[in-house]
Amino acid sequence: MRACIEIAAADDGFANGPVAATGRGVTTPADTPTAFTGTAADYVRYRPPYPESLLSALRARAGVSGSGALLDLACGPGRVALPMARHFARVFAVDVEPEMIDVGRREADRLGIANVEWRVQRAEELELPAGSIELVTVGEAFHRLDQARIVERALRWLAPRGAFATLSGEQVWRGRERWKRVLVDVVNRWTHGALGEPNDAAWGGPVELLRGVGLAVSEGECNIDIAWTCDSIVGLMYSTSVASRRVLGDDARAFEDDLRRALIACEPSGRFATQQRFAFTVGVKR
Repeated sequence: MRACIEIAAADDGFANGPVAATGRGVTTPADTPTAFTGTAADYVRYRPPYPESLLSALRARAGVSGSGALLDLACGPGRVALPMARHFARVFAVDVEPEMIDVGRREADRLGIANVEWRVQRAEELELPAGSIELVTVGEAFHRLDQARIVERALRWLAPRGAFATLSGEQVWRGRERWKRVLVDVVNRWTHGALGEPNDAAWGGPVELLRGVGLAVSEGECNIDIAWTCDSIVGLMYSTSVASRRVLGDDARAFEDDLRRALIACEPSGRFATQQRFAFTVGVKR
């Protein structure tokens, strides 16, 4: 699977956000900051969307009927829930960060998607009827959850032949391109080494965990050609938990100026091409 997208600064709205289905829903209050507090607008604008080819392959592997319910845990602003919503009768989008839910709801309204119920809640504390969900998804946040507990509860929520899936997009700063090394060096300098050495990190989904609870597991992957700009790289970093405006505080402007200078010195055109990998791991109830 191959495609090409360009990630650039949006003039207004959330032009680079996910495209798909909307909705209104109920929130419950959460009053403590999370790792992503203050990042939602940048998150929906600058995070590359999951490719439709990947989502289509996931739906096929999961046996999505078109009339079931989707549960998207740690949903953020709806990067999975919104593009998948038209393939389900009902969608539950759950995240602990109220701002993410607010931005997701606005994006849903903008797109005209009306079958999503938004909830501010810890995924581990969610209660749903047994056998009520066709597909449970977790996009790029499974490592932040109590994985064993989530899978255990998902097995109760899933209908017969239902599926549990994790999705991931390879971190933009992973790779051998010279501009990525510059990006890592600048971010590490301003965040006390928060990115570490990203190329040493493992890549892959929770295959053994899902097999261990008796699910039939398969994986899918695709590569997308992406062109970044200085603006979109800065926006991407502000969308992360390690270099958000809240984390950087009064140093945010100086960090941004330093990063822009370093990137332009590396690539004067201001265009930074790469190939990004996206993948899913899905386990289906036998």
